[in-house]
Amino acid sequence: MQKRIALITGATSGIGEATARLLAAHNFDIILCGRRRERLETLQQELAAQTKVTTLSFDVREHADVQRAIASLPVEWKNIDVLVNNAGNAHGLDPIQTGSLADWDAMIDINVKGLLYVSKEVIPVMTSRQLGHIINLGSIAGKEVYPNGNVYCASKFAVDALTRGMRMDLNAYGIKVTSINPGLVETEFSLVRFKGDESKASAPYQGMTPLQGTDIADIILYVLQAPPHVVLADITVFPTAQASSTQVKRG
Repeated sequence: MQKRIALITGATSGIGEATARLLAAHNFDIILCGRRRERLETLQQELAAQTKVTTLSFDVREHADVQRAIASLPVEWKNIDVLVNNAGNAHGLDPIQTGSLADWDAMIDINVKGLLYVSKEVIPVMTSRQLGHIINLGSIAGKEVYPNGNVYCASKFAVDALTRGMRMDLNAYGIKVTSINPGLVETEFSLVRFKGDESKASAPYQGMTPLQGTDIADIILYVLQAPPHVVLADITVFPTAQASSTQVKRG
């Protein structure tokens, strides 16, 4: 494959980190993005033995920070070929009547507005070159609502709609747009959702084998290796034990 530049948000853990590691090993130069600067620098040092790597530390919720960070890229990094909108979060698992406003704001600001803010800064480069591939990390929660998922599901339904809209609007420019929608993936996701409570965070994965970040990274690489005339537009992936957002075979 020809050398390409990939910008990955949420690259300090989970799916983002796994994707950075895999793409670095397959002829991509990597722009690692995340809030945790020390983790970014550690990963950069590790991957630098394989490929060119640079880092941008910002919070996707802050448009001015996103704009400033991406604008600061040296000229040799500006022609971004691949954008992986991976940064996302879930906060709380409460019924709508007792949900936390702070949790709602965090999910909407990161999952929806953050994706838009980063895309806004990268898309003009792609349209000017009439070249690029955007991969948005959605969720089965963006396909099926489940009890107490309310605002998180709404945010991921928004990602699904935005991805479809992007694909239509960018079609004239030859830009590929892909949505990857995982079921249960064991990352820091549940630990964040349950605010560091490890017993609650581990419960969704008990009695079954969940997906790992590396499984999703494998799919991202597969998508990026498709021929120029092929786009894998919308992918839902479950662990074998899962059949829907609520049906899981355990034990």
